[in-house]
Amino acid sequence: MTDRLYLYDTTLRDGQQTQGVQFSTREKIQIAQALDALGIDQIEGGWPGANPTDSEFFEVVPDTRAPITAFGMTKRAGRSAANDEVLAAVLNAGTPSVCIVGKTHDFHVTTALGITLEENLDNIRESIAHIVAQGREALFDAEHFFDGWKANPDYTLAAIRAAYDAGARWVVLCDTNGGSMPDEIAAITRDVIAAGIPGDHLGIHCHDDTGQAVACSLAAVEAGARQIQGTLNGLGERCGNANLTTLIPTLLLKEPFASRYETGVTLDALKGLRRASRLLDDILNRVPMKQAPYVGASAFAHKAGLHASAIVKNPSTYEHIEPALVGNSRIVPMSNQAGQSNLRERLSRAGIEVEKGDPALTRILDRIKEQESRGYSYDTAQASFELLALDELGRLPDFFEVKRYRVTVERRRNKRGKMVSLSEAVVVVKIGGEKVMSVSESAGPDGSDRGPVNALSRALGKDLGPYQSIIDDMHLVDFKVRITDGGTEAVTRVIIDSEDGQGERWSTVGVSANIVDASFDALVDAIRWKLVRDGAKPVARG
Repeated sequence: MTDRLYLYDTTLRDGQQTQGVQFSTREKIQIAQALDALGIDQIEGGWPGANPTDSEFFEVVPDTRAPITAFGMTKRAGRSAANDEVLAAVLNAGTPSVCIVGKTHDFHVTTALGITLEENLDNIRESIAHIVAQGREALFDAEHFFDGWKANPDYTLAAIRAAYDAGARWVVLCDTNGGSMPDEIAAITRDVIAAGIPGDHLGIHCHDDTGQAVACSLAAVEAGARQIQGTLNGLGERCGNANLTTLIPTLLLKEPFASRYETGVTLDALKGLRRASRLLDDILNRVPMKQAPYVGASAFAHKAGLHASAIVKNPSTYEHIEPALVGNSRIVPMSNQAGQSNLRERLSRAGIEVEKGDPALTRILDRIKEQESRGYSYDTAQASFELLALDELGRLPDFFEVKRYRVTVERRRNKRGKMVSLSEAVVVVKIGGEKVMSVSESAGPDGSDRGPVNALSRALGKDLGPYQSIIDDMHLVDFKVRITDGGTEAVTRVIIDSEDGQGERWSTVGVSANIVDASFDALVDAIRWKLVRDGAKPVARG
């Protein structure tokens, strides 16, 4: 028999408390859909009424299997739950479940809220009862629970009992300051269960201020808690929350959890974990943490020497799981024989077959090393990697040659006297023996400027002669810029995501000290990859 564990994600609410993070409504929908595809049981969408984005999200809640939960706080003292406008805004979101936070540490009740301890218990009890009376599932986040227990366990227990007795489906024990140790978390969770609140109604919510949020969450599970709250990539205020990208594979793949507990995440869905992690990093325009457990680029990287040699013979010598289980892959340095084997496997996955021992493999490895020393990264730019390999193999068709390009940005007053920008690009390419010049502006449907990269993209794809019908259905869907070095020697890396009418999506990379040059190189790669994939025939030179 296995116990059911429930995974509750708070990336869209608590994760948004991270310094510098502010999701748009569209981004929140993207993240919610990715979490749903993983198999998360419940997704906290935010605090309706707290800010325009959260309010808008609850107006366009995506159709997910996992219920979306609205977050708020207990009613305020001196008014009824039915007449508290803050609580009303949360309930008006219309979600099937509602999570409210309340004080459980006596110090915070008297100092932060400035009310009596009994008034606080009434606020908790009446708020939960009001939610339940409306047919909603109620969750209670017991704020500062573990610090409160250490100071006054009787009152802290009374606070969570008020929520449980009023009908809360989940009472969530929060290590709000993130300073508790795993053994403390386990012992206190056991005491709560012994006091009469069953483990299948207890959740755990840990912060990572000592770097132990995952360990503390697992300790609570072993002590009997059956809901785990966390965030994708450990996002959250200060040092972050318990990292679900670490917790989920640990629960599914590591003992004693794998055989003792069941979650909503299947082994097949687990293969999308790295993709979900990268999606969040891309949305935030952050460089993914290479050393992140399970999903990081270095999680299964093996330097040359003893490790690399052993990995070739048997990967389990230096790997605790098979990388593919979490959607990751093994990386062996490109400068040795194992690296060539790895390279051939990667090329094969792209449909590029190369015989073992082909001298081109060494040239590809050397060129990759050279490009990476200049700031290139092919981890998330598979299309550019394939073009590089085809070029060294002598299999890259010569479709067109860029002779020159120019982009200008003009700032001027429009007819209404308002200062506006307008970008214009000129691109000259040679196809066969004929030169073609294209000019394009970047104004959108509403007349606003879409920027110089948009102008370059339009000009480049405006007239490619015999190839035009192939590229007409492709468009740029994402544009990411990262600075790979600091100071006056800063190098700009641009990654562009393109998509076509068949739903095929691919990524290309460009690097230069000049952001326009880097962008243009990535744009050219995007078109060349599309022509290669669709089997375009190069035009003979005149």
